[in-house]
Amino acid sequence: MPTSAHAPRTFMHLPTSRPTTPLLDKVSLPKDLKALSTDELCQLSDELREYLLYSVGQSGGHFGANLGVVELTVALHASYDTPYDKLVWDVGHQAYAHKVLTGRRDELIRIRAKGGLTAFPERSESEYDTFGVGHSSTSISAGLGMSLASRILGENRKVVSIIGDGAMTGGMAFEAMNDAVQQNADLTVVLNDNDMSISQAIGGFSRHLARLWQRGLAFDIDKHGNILMIKREISPDDRRVRHYLHMANGAKETLEKIPAKLGGNLVQNIGGLFGRNAPPMPLSDKIAEKVHDHIFPDNLFKAIGFTYLGPFDGHDLPKLLQVFERAKQLKGAVLIHVHTVKGKGFLPAEADPITYHAIGKLPKKDLPKTDNAPKAKKYSDIFGDWLMDNGADPHMVAITPAMCEGSGMVAFAKAYPTKFFDVAIAEQHAVTLAGGMATGGLKPVVAIYSTFLQRGYDQLIHDVALQNLDVTFAIDRAGLVGEDGATHAGVFDLAYLRCVPNVVIATPSDEHECYHLLNACYAYQGTSAIRYPRGVGVGREIVKNSDEKLQIGKGQIVFEKKSNSNKHLVLLNFGTRLADGLKAVEKLDNISVIVCDMRWVKPLDIALIDKLTKTATHIATLEEHQIMGGAGSAVNEYLASRGITVPIKNLGIGDEFIAHGSHGEQLAECGLDERGILASLREFLGV
Repeated sequence: MPTSAHAPRTFMHLPTSRPTTPLLDKVSLPKDLKALSTDELCQLSDELREYLLYSVGQSGGHFGANLGVVELTVALHASYDTPYDKLVWDVGHQAYAHKVLTGRRDELIRIRAKGGLTAFPERSESEYDTFGVGHSSTSISAGLGMSLASRILGENRKVVSIIGDGAMTGGMAFEAMNDAVQQNADLTVVLNDNDMSISQAIGGFSRHLARLWQRGLAFDIDKHGNILMIKREISPDDRRVRHYLHMANGAKETLEKIPAKLGGNLVQNIGGLFGRNAPPMPLSDKIAEKVHDHIFPDNLFKAIGFTYLGPFDGHDLPKLLQVFERAKQLKGAVLIHVHTVKGKGFLPAEADPITYHAIGKLPKKDLPKTDNAPKAKKYSDIFGDWLMDNGADPHMVAITPAMCEGSGMVAFAKAYPTKFFDVAIAEQHAVTLAGGMATGGLKPVVAIYSTFLQRGYDQLIHDVALQNLDVTFAIDRAGLVGEDGATHAGVFDLAYLRCVPNVVIATPSDEHECYHLLNACYAYQGTSAIRYPRGVGVGREIVKNSDEKLQIGKGQIVFEKKSNSNKHLVLLNFGTRLADGLKAVEKLDNISVIVCDMRWVKPLDIALIDKLTKTATHIATLEEHQIMGGAGSAVNEYLASRGITVPIKNLGIGDEFIAHGSHGEQLAECGLDERGILASLREFLGV
């Protein structure tokens, strides 16, 4: 039987040596949890949290979300018979504790490193990873599919989808919930509500969740499986008070709905719940029923058709164990609402969950201190500076699907709050919203990661490009993205964009070009896209006041070397591989070489290509993108259309997904670093 609530241990610093974890060391697989008492599971949770602090400090990686689900993960694996029962984690930022408990404890220290554990659950890595994830809002659809498969095959598997409140804003999650009720599926959804995605959660749905918690009531389940309403005590120093502050307007609206006949004392008590100075007081059963029936209408999940349980404290392990054991008796679609604190147990992360969403490795003590030389600028910061420099334009608006910090938009959001739109994790909506704004005379800029723009592809075609609307897409994280691996790689955007009519596509090679190609795309009266990579540039100074105006569809020759050889190579570069490409061709001896920074994939600078092919004996293209369908393919198509038969070599990413590792390791694997480019060109030229 569950004992009293357990208060998780708290920490202020990351351990630099492996902590002592006697109980955790005995857990090789989830079945080992079955032999532990509730008190031992509470101790194990403390050990697991401390081990996560140590291991992520050594490896770097996702941080806050993992600390927030320690008790939840332990309770799930202790209650369900995994891997026969299926746990489906949404996104996977929070799956480190799951990996530890499923036989990968000692490997966690190399997570995200080349050859090490993946950053997210992956089916090929473990039978406990039931579905490959990395993008948001997929777990309920996948879990529903597993539940229906179990039904059709006559099995009796339990299926649990664990999804965060941020991921719940993705429309796909609601599509799946609607269908789960339609199918009368046996599916449990655990809503991990921490008022966060990577940034703070926003919007009407977040307000709804805040109201469900701050009313001080909950739907619980007794040992017979009956649902009952209980009162919950909310401590005035509960760190989740940010829900109150975040949703202050919603609180005011709710207070105004309180019937006068319930008396001023109730207003005072409810006001305390909403963050006023008065401490929260328990309500009588009669008043609790009035509050529930007349002030708080049926919640969204119940209205859809789910059996709703909660909200519960997601760090109260004994309560979670009780709820999960009893909820297994229920049939149909069930939603268990738990509140957690992102970064729980590590006080700096609790205070600043955005900064501590992910961390780098702890610096080694024996490494020399770095000098104070200026660092190259991040491309996301270049975009942010460009936004600020153009923010006074009365027609400019900026849109992001929950990636304000990552896309470099914080300064713009503060300076121009009425022109900044964070639409939460809703890429499809972000794209069509931009289309609607464009029809109203605005010039929207959609800042979006390449891998996430894939999710708004139909909207890009139908709602923007087909109507030739004036929308600029600033596509961040284009190319390989290092430790996040294949799920986040932005290596398909050229292929899926260049086949769409009315779209122009820019590929800057450095910081200066990125800034000025942003200007060119924004000035274009139609649908435009500019792709730039994760991380820093090559260190080129951005001359903002330059008279340089980059013309759409025009590239430039950036390097030329002549020799007496009868071999004349033309290298057409698209994007930020230019620097390594230049280093490579300089090492080609006795070869005439011309290197072009093409700048634009669509439209191609066909005049430049026509000029260069008159003397070229070999043509190579270079891009950090899939070869099939990419910029090189565009060149191939043009040459074929003109009947030009010069030998051509496309340098890019082959027909495969590239596993996680550092960005440099990924480039080397694909032959896109200086060494690989040189080797490919030498083989191509036969030298």
